[in-house]
Amino acid sequence: MSRLLNAQTHAWLKGFAVSARHLSFTRAAEELHVTTGAVSQQIKQLEDRLGFKLFRRLPRRLELTEEGKRLAAVVDDAYQAVGLEVSRLRSGVMSGVIRLRSVPSFLNKWLMPRLPRLQARFPDIELHITAEDSNISLRDGDFDLALDLNDGHYPGLAITPLMQERIFPVCSPGLLKGRPPLRRPEDLAWYPLLHDITAWRGSQEYGEWRHYLSAIGAPSINLERGYTFNRNHLTMEAAIAGMGVAIARETLITSELKSGALIAPFRARVDSGKQYGIVHAAGATDDRRVKAVHDWLVEEAGRSTNH
Repeated sequence: MSRLLNAQTHAWLKGFAVSARHLSFTRAAEELHVTTGAVSQQIKQLEDRLGFKLFRRLPRRLELTEEGKRLAAVVDDAYQAVGLEVSRLRSGVMSGVIRLRSVPSFLNKWLMPRLPRLQARFPDIELHITAEDSNISLRDGDFDLALDLNDGHYPGLAITPLMQERIFPVCSPGLLKGRPPLRRPEDLAWYPLLHDITAWRGSQEYGEWRHYLSAIGAPSINLERGYTFNRNHLTMEAAIAGMGVAIARETLITSELKSGALIAPFRARVDSGKQYGIVHAAGATDDRRVKAVHDWLVEEAGRSTNH
């Protein structure tokens, strides 16, 4: 096949593509800025090389053979694709697929509402998005960019910090009815608790509650009770439904507090010690498409923290 389609054959194919489009050697010659005889000779040489006829040479006109029609369709598509890609490259348009992984709750609550802005800015870039738990390890080669919540240490990978995360308890206003007031951490003893057991990479089942209560200096409370979930947004849905008190993440909960679906019974918000970041292999952002998405994420995170 490589001997059949050599450099000379490719030159003849260009003449064939133009001739097939016009069904005229004369008009093809005008477009290619050569003589009609030169085009006719190229087509003859191409037919000899391929071993079948491409045109029926009728009085005053040309007609493609069945083989010619099939070849013309393929060659025309190929030249159009090459021309389109060259135009995109020359104009700076970026296209292609970027593989993005994200912890599910951040994807659902933070990224999804912002994706239309990315699509509008880079309409020819396609994101292939995978939502995966933080208990699944990040392996180089599985993704181009990954959004993760962790302490910022990823051996063998690079990370761009996006934002710190603060946590605090929330519950439905209806949960307080018929129970003792919920004013101090000790009052949690009268309330069911809700837990996100995969809060961050390597977290323990009751890690969020333990971290919060320890940070505010609260007395020891039995935390190992209540419903557990492996998604933050499921934990929040359970809290909205009045099933208990949950730990919310400041980055992911805004509308629920504004609407009154959830309230924060305690004023204290504490640093979780974790941060959202963009994880990627060293050198991944050398690809300008990956860098474009990376920089857009950084820009969006900046907008979030400034509001």
